[in-house]
Amino acid sequence: MSKVNDYDLMVIGGGPGGYSAAIRSSQLGLKTALIEKAELGGVCLNWGCIPTKALLHCAELVNDIRSASKYGIDVTLNSIDIALMVGHSRNTASRLSSGVAYLIKKNGIDVIEGSAALKEPCVVTVSGATGERDYRSPHIVVATGATLRNLPDLDPQSPRVWSARDAMTPDANPGSLVVIGAGAIGVEFASFYADVGASVTLVEAADRILPTEDPEISARMQKALKSRGITCHTSTFFDSFTDGADQGVVQVRSGDTVSDIACDRVLVAVGVSANTDGLGLDSLGVALDRGFIQTDAHGATNVAGLYAIGDVAGAPWLAHKAVHEGVVCIEHLAGVDAKPAGERLIPGCIYARPQVASIGLTEPAAREAGRNFSVGRFDLQANGKALASGHGDGMVKVILDDDTGEILGAHMIGYGVSEQIQGYAIAMGAELTNKEFEEVVFPHPTQSEAMHEAVLDAEGIALNQ
Repeated sequence: MSKVNDYDLMVIGGGPGGYSAAIRSSQLGLKTALIEKAELGGVCLNWGCIPTKALLHCAELVNDIRSASKYGIDVTLNSIDIALMVGHSRNTASRLSSGVAYLIKKNGIDVIEGSAALKEPCVVTVSGATGERDYRSPHIVVATGATLRNLPDLDPQSPRVWSARDAMTPDANPGSLVVIGAGAIGVEFASFYADVGASVTLVEAADRILPTEDPEISARMQKALKSRGITCHTSTFFDSFTDGADQGVVQVRSGDTVSDIACDRVLVAVGVSANTDGLGLDSLGVALDRGFIQTDAHGATNVAGLYAIGDVAGAPWLAHKAVHEGVVCIEHLAGVDAKPAGERLIPGCIYARPQVASIGLTEPAAREAGRNFSVGRFDLQANGKALASGHGDGMVKVILDDDTGEILGAHMIGYGVSEQIQGYAIAMGAELTNKEFEEVVFPHPTQSEAMHEAVLDAEGIALNQ
């Protein structure tokens, strides 16, 4: 085979991280190819982030209609058409996928359809509809993402056992749903199906739902879900599932107590596995950690010329983290000064009702790190805009370093907080101190004022609580 390079850079995987990396590569003048075996936009755009948010928007409308009478609006919710909701979700994903295809074409990137394998350094073998072909490139970026794990005692072929994709495209609303795993994905699906009329039970092995969030936020969310009729079993383990003619039965265990939960559907949301099968990483000696590709801060692996970004390179499994890693990786290998964000500066959002948004250290993590810190809180019941709009259920919590004034972490629960967390992200990225944040003038009346008040509270000078 010729040693002449076909491309300056090749990206394997067309999700948010992969296509963003390819676009940045082309912008920097590199001849670039993007390899994708399914839809452009990846799981996030087609079967994850975007379609689930479309469904959750529908659920939000359902809740607004149900509560409209409190505000003097006489409206009746006559029916809920799951098929139309799914149609809105799929149309949204389709439009965005077409948009990605346009961006790829606009930036002069070659799209190669097929499955990729790495047989030797700097060589990608692509198997597609037209056969198999080798491509050579000095830089190869793996952006193949991750897949939700299944449980060994659950038969994925059973119509009662749902994958996340099944839960996004139901043909009918289940009367009852058991969700195994109460992380972000599990809680979002639980929230949606409860809003559209299903009886929902969450089963979580950890001692609280949303176990990676600050414990105070987890407790507030569990209380909010219970108030909506969602049953939450924590410190509870899945044992087995029995498929019956009328319903299935999920058997769970908490300590020495074994219980049966009848349900129409069961959904598994217990974490993810890296999409590395068939890539040939073993033959190249690529270093892995629990199945995820190990990289340095700029995405480089232990194999020269091979990089990895996004979910396949480990937690946090977030699309915006993948995009940032992709851009940093490309800029660094192209000789542009690129600053990695680091995990501490990557915000996370959960789009249930209420929403959760967080960045940086939780209170237990700050304590474990040996930091001297103060905690500020502001309840949305004291925020005028939140009360006026009927969204007073929530809070903002910040953690400030007593020695430096650094914002170590911020944790929010409430309506629309996913659209506000970037304020703390900007402040932390710019290394603002608490004093500098206090000097920011927040508009009134806005829910974002709670962010300001929480920082003031940490200093003992909150104005409105």
